[in-house]
Amino acid sequence: MAAKLSSGGGGRNQEESMAEINVTPFVDVMLVLLIIFMVAAPLASVTVKVQLPPAVAPPGTNPPKPVYISLQPNGGLFIQDFRTDLATIGDDLRKQLGSTRNATKERIFIRADKDVLYGDFMGVMNALQDNQFYSVALVGEDK
Repeated sequence: MAAKLSSGGGGRNQEESMAEINVTPFVDVMLVLLIIFMVAAPLASVTVKVQLPPAVAPPGTNPPKPVYISLQPNGGLFIQDFRTDLATIGDDLRKQLGSTRNATKERIFIRADKDVLYGDFMGVMNALQDNQFYSVALVGEDK
């Protein structure tokens, strides 16, 4: 029967010291990754559910004769009570406002049915911007 005796000064032999893993760098890397994920996880959530309170703002002053643009769900577009379309909305607005007012500085009120498609609404907004009407207010139902 053969037995292996330790070589030399009672320390560990070469094979035993190579088998041990230094865990400190591994733990350091894991802690850094943990911190990165702890910081990045809240930033990645885009579906944050909040219940917004109702807006209770004091009513602003209205112009002498407000101009309303109305959008219907079937695609109907009106300035006051007169039918218009996207191609002529700028000229029709200038006619409605008249020459006594600075047309492009006037606030335009938009009333849209709740079933109007978002694309139709944005088409009206883009047409207003293309015609230099930048002061736009959205009209909602008072509760």
